[in-house]
Amino acid sequence: MCHPSTPRKFNTAVVGVFGASRPETINPGGVEAGGMHLLVAVDGSEKSTAALEHAIDLADATGGSLVAVHAVVTDVHAERQGTPVPREEERSDETLVEESVEQAEQRGESVLREAGELAADHGIELRTELLYGDPKTVIAEFAEEEAVDAIVVGHRSMPQEYEKVLGSVAKGLVERSPVPVTVVT
Repeated sequence: MCHPSTPRKFNTAVVGVFGASRPETINPGGVEAGGMHLLVAVDGSEKSTAALEHAIDLADATGGSLVAVHAVVTDVHAERQGTPVPREEERSDETLVEESVEQAEQRGESVLREAGELAADHGIELRTELLYGDPKTVIAEFAEEEAVDAIVVGHRSMPQEYEKVLGSVAKGLVERSPVPVTVVT
């Protein structure tokens, strides 16, 4: 699926201070000027940052555009890891914190701001979008609406009991996405 040929306008994020090293990326398949329209899902985790760096490399190599999304979900989160966990009646002995919508929005905006700073550090314009709902569903729907060419997402390991209830966002996107999904591990 190709993105529209009309030029897109982006909000450029403030430049932050990041020193992450990135592997060299070869132009995949010699994509022509105008490049790929890529979507990267970010949540602030290390794997999410690795996915963002990979998406930045792809956008740079293809001359493409990049949009970062974060899904706001007001579920219970494990305080130590920020990992969503089952509701009280289904949870283990983890210390839990319930986020309000406002807290989840603030966290999401912070994650997207940091993504914009990293992209700006690498000379890539990044548009950001805060989505609401189950990440597996809303990210796939947004990808279709935006007519992106591909999705890039990180995959972080969760305790097996959490993944059984919640499912993996990366796996859910692979199953639901209308476009190819690159999972960065």
